[in-house]
Amino acid sequence: MKQKIEAEAERILLKNYESYYRLAYSYVKNEQDALDIVQESAYRVIKECRKLRQENYLSTWIYRIVINASIDYLRKQKTDRVSLDEVEIPQEDHYKEDDYLELLSSLEEKDRTIVILKYIEEWKLEEIAEILEMNVSTVKARLYRALKKLKIVLEPEAT
Repeated sequence: MKQKIEAEAERILLKNYESYYRLAYSYVKNEQDALDIVQESAYRVIKECRKLRQENYLSTWIYRIVINASIDYLRKQKTDRVSLDEVEIPQEDHYKEDDYLELLSSLEEKDRTIVILKYIEEWKLEEIAEILEMNVSTVKARLYRALKKLKIVLEPEAT
C-alpha cells in the first residue's frame, strides 16, 4: 500500500512538473530558484508521502507543498516578487509588467496565492479552497477583496 502511494506520487510529480514550476516561478521570478523549489518539493513529497492517510488527497497535498516551499523561500530571501510572465498584458495598457508585479506583491500571501492559482493556473475556486484548506466562500471573499484592491490601484483617478 505504501509503495503504491509512492508510485502515484512520482506519477503526479512527473505529470504536473511544469505546473509546479510555473507556480514556484510566479513566486520567486527566477528560473533556477523555481527549479530548486520544485526539486525540494519533490524530495519532501517522496520523503513524506507514506505518512499521507488518503491517497485521493495526494495531488492537492503536493500543490500545497510547492506553495509552502515557495513561501518559505521568499521568507528566507526576504523578497516578495511575483512574475506575471504567463499573463498577457494588453498593448494599449499604459502600465508596465513591473507595475503588475509590484501590485501583486503588495497583496497578502494567501490573497496573492489565490489570484495566482485562479488567473495564472486557471484553477476553479473549489480546487483552490481544497489546496489552501479554506472554505470556498472564504476563497471567494479573499479573491474579491484582492481584486477590489488591485482595481482601486489600477483605475485612474477621476478628475
